[in-house]
Amino acid sequence: MAYELTEQQRIGLGLIGFGIFFTFLDVILFFDRGLLALGNILWLTGVAVLLGWYSTWKLFTNRENYKGSVSFLLGLFFLFVRWPVVGIVLEIYGCFALFGGFWPSVKVVLYQIPVIGWIIQYPVLIFNRLTSG
Repeated sequence: MAYELTEQQRIGLGLIGFGIFFTFLDVILFFDRGLLALGNILWLTGVAVLLGWYSTWKLFTNRENYKGSVSFLLGLFFLFVRWPVVGIVLEIYGCFALFGGFWPSVKVVLYQIPVIGWIIQYPVLIFNRLTSG
């Protein structure tokens, strides 16, 4: 394989996947607070386990990433004060601002997942066009 994952990184990816799943389920169920909290906890824990605790701390406190960190934390704040739509939008923007440089690595990992890798390799899909470059 071109890119090997350790057991800890696989657990981190699994936690991130469950966090995204619960957040998606939350949006379908009209922004349930419990699912929002569960999705955010799983997602943040997954990122910390995948990257490592120190690297995650450096990622969020890096000077170039302040815009993404502040918008993500503001999104969490709006979720807790019961403005879930505004919170989700700010969190999504914060995620793209924070993790925009990771898309090539994510693409390599997604190519190795059996079903998903086969689907995203077709050039017709927009995912391939967004991440090429």
